[in-house]
Amino acid sequence: QMRLVESGGGLVQNGGSLRLSCTASKSIADVDAMGWYRQAPGKVREMVATVRNSGTANYANFVGGRFTISRDNAKKTVYLQMNSLKPEDTAVYYCNVPTYGDYVGLSWGQGTQVTVSS
Repeated sequence: QMRLVESGGGLVQNGGSLRLSCTASKSIADVDAMGWYRQAPGKVREMVATVRNSGTANYANFVGGRFTISRDNAKKTVYLQMNSLKPEDTAVYYCNVPTYGDYVGLSWGQGTQVTVSS
């Protein structure tokens, strides 16, 4: 059974950067799409970005060109480089396998906390 472990979160000032990592317990080479999601306090979980093996990436509108999703199948890892962070980006960030609409293929893990101070 595949497990995904998120890391790289932390406390950063407004305008700062963080690089999140999602490491899989098994190969992701055969997993076409991987994604990052987030959930802020009192808010629903939302998609941040997805990336396919082809390299095609999609981003939520709020990203506004500030984030880059990438994957390294050899390392079984998906990354989310976040720049120009805003307080509104404060949330727990999760990775998962997108399937259809808002659905994902795996159980949600612990996620990694991102806190952006103003």
